[in-house]
Amino acid sequence: QVQLVESGGGLVQAGGSLRLSCAASGRTFSTYAMGWFRQAPGKEREFVAAIGRGGSYTNYADSVKGRFTISRDNAKNTMSLQMNSLNPEDTAVYYCAAESYGFGTSREVMNYDYWGQGTQVTVSS
Repeated sequence: QVQLVESGGGLVQAGGSLRLSCAASGRTFSTYAMGWFRQAPGKEREFVAAIGRGGSYTNYADSVKGRFTISRDNAKNTMSLQMNSLNPEDTAVYYCAAESYGFGTSREVMNYDYWGQGTQVTVSS
């Protein structure tokens, strides 16, 4: 089992940047593919980005490609999401998630086994 805690959310103006972090504890972090999802009020939780166990494979939603960068540090049991050129449509609660023995290819909520509590990102226009 792994416990996940997100941090780094906040309020930012359109065009600004934020960096989200996800700290993991418990089982060996490197055995999990990791992902970021987000959920806006009244909407389904949606895929944002994922990264494979070794960190070399990454996968992005079209809506964030070129603006967001996912990374991980297996030595520190952490994952990050650098978000640039933010716009109001990026406003949501952002969740980190872990997929046991995954490859970073999954975009489906149901494939992830563990979730953090979420961190709010609000982008003002």
